[in-house]
Amino acid sequence: MYTQKVMDHFTNPRNVGEIPNANGIGEVGNAVCGDIMRIYLDIDGDIIKDVKFKTFGCGAAVATSSMVTEMVKGKTIEEALVISNAAVAEALDGLPPQKMHCSNLAADALHAAIKDYYEKQQQK
Repeated sequence: MYTQKVMDHFTNPRNVGEIPNANGIGEVGNAVCGDIMRIYLDIDGDIIKDVKFKTFGCGAAVATSSMVTEMVKGKTIEEALVISNAAVAEALDGLPPQKMHCSNLAADALHAAIKDYYEKQQQK
């Protein structure tokens, strides 16, 4: 049912936790399945120096959260903005159709964190 990469990121998730004083935080959830994801970003200049996540949900939700953090660490904001739900699922070598919404949440949480970062920058 799940690929080796999904199982690896579920059983050994990368970048779990919070970033104190993160300059971008995004949280999204799915009321139907109950998954909730929060992504924390530490951005310096235009580079995502660090990224962490906390996820409450199924194995696929944890795996997609872990994968999206790996995909953006060290990237520019512009590079991170183009990461799509399909790209997250593809990086995990696919997800079962009934779990594709999990990759949507991971990309959405990332984009929400970037939006939060931009909003905080405008307030300065």
